[in-house]
Amino acid sequence: MTVKYLDCTKEVSAFQHTPADRRAWVASEIVDSDWIVNVTEDDLNEIDNLAQHILQNPLQNLQRKADDLYLPRCRTLMSKMKSILDDGIGFCVLDRLPMDDHSVEVMVEIYWILSQFMGRPVAQKWNGQMLYDVRDTGSRHHNRIRGSHTNAELLFHTDNAFAKMVPDYVGLLCRFPAKEGGISRFCSLYTVHERMHDKYPKELQRLYQPMYFNRQTEHHPDAEKVCLAPYFSWAEGRLNARANSFLVRAGYQVANEKMDALLGNALDAIDEVCAGEDIWFEGPLQRGHLQYLNNHEVGHYRSTFIDSDDPDKKRHLFRIWNRERAGTSYDGNLLKRVV
Repeated sequence: MTVKYLDCTKEVSAFQHTPADRRAWVASEIVDSDWIVNVTEDDLNEIDNLAQHILQNPLQNLQRKADDLYLPRCRTLMSKMKSILDDGIGFCVLDRLPMDDHSVEVMVEIYWILSQFMGRPVAQKWNGQMLYDVRDTGSRHHNRIRGSHTNAELLFHTDNAFAKMVPDYVGLLCRFPAKEGGISRFCSLYTVHERMHDKYPKELQRLYQPMYFNRQTEHHPDAEKVCLAPYFSWAEGRLNARANSFLVRAGYQVANEKMDALLGNALDAIDEVCAGEDIWFEGPLQRGHLQYLNNHEVGHYRSTFIDSDDPDKKRHLFRIWNRERAGTSYDGNLLKRVV
């Protein structure tokens, strides 16, 4: 039976070597100033003024537009973060937002406003959900359940690797960290790419060819259950990675297709390379931290975790995706003129 798939093979590109610039790094090269953006007292004053404005001028959730508000200091903070994502090491943390000074509802509104300085927020689920709760629901990680709803270890990956429109940036606001574990790690996929070339060149070439990704049922009920796309490609001199070996293995199960041996070896190889301790950098996520990463060029990992015994203080992150391409819906589809 012919497999029906979401066709993203237009992304296939020729092999390129990793450019020798700041985007290709190993952990030992990173210093605090590369990834931490500090919040000053003046910044906090502007944020406090924004909180008061939100309370005094009610709107439905997530309706405020950043461009309607005079926030020069916040705009500068987020501009620094975006510069790190585009031209620096590809991930950063704003240290930190005053979670203890305002209600969680107000802080989420502030987060929503700040995120717009990074780019346009877009839907994170097919049902149109724009703000996503990352927390353990007690589910087990499998083909139909996103790892973000579990406490499972999540190997290095990029978000939404199976999508028609992969988000450009991923933001996380930490309401509460885990009691134990839940550690964030990051790796440069430029460095991973080059090490694959040095150690596993045949396997790397296979990652440039299309493969099935499980879509985790994030689609219309009648739509294709898998996506066909390359793991690595390039666009305008920049790496475009759909990094998620778990979803590729699951994609072949869902498609009921046998994975070719070279691809199986390639997935094992890239998991091995990413696990190299010199390649990843660990950045703890604490209450009030606002983390952002470049979702095409940086892989991220989360260790398994144990939640707080207090049900009101379990690990809880708020996630936002930003993407300028296409529409704001999950698939980015635009209504076309009917001739």
